[in-house]
Amino acid sequence: MADTNRPPPVLLDVRTEAEYAVSHLPGARRVDSRASASQVVGPLERGRAVVTYCSVGYRSSQMAARLQKAGRTNVFNLDGSIFQWANEGRPLEQAGKPAKMVHPYNEAFGKLLREELRAQVPAVKE
Repeated sequence: MADTNRPPPVLLDVRTEAEYAVSHLPGARRVDSRASASQVVGPLERGRAVVTYCSVGYRSSQMAARLQKAGRTNVFNLDGSIFQWANEGRPLEQAGKPAKMVHPYNEAFGKLLREELRAQVPAVKE
């Protein structure tokens, strides 16, 4: 993602609207975790790498697999997803402005986030 010699990857946030609203990776697009590959592939630019992420990687790995099965190449699932990203102090945004908190998904998974990064919000209900 830091390579300035090629176009930046398309970042797909595969979390709920509530999770995305708390924070997301800069420039990420939110897609429904249950969306079919055809619903997601249409708006994606051909030739650009695609990186999927969610809270810890489960939902995003399923989306990456669907995109690959639909014929997309150069698709990656972000190792550790947004929890690891935030724990490493990498940038987050909320509505185009810097953010510090992350939606913890639920109490159990939230323990994977540093305590000072956990937003005080209701658990996800999918």
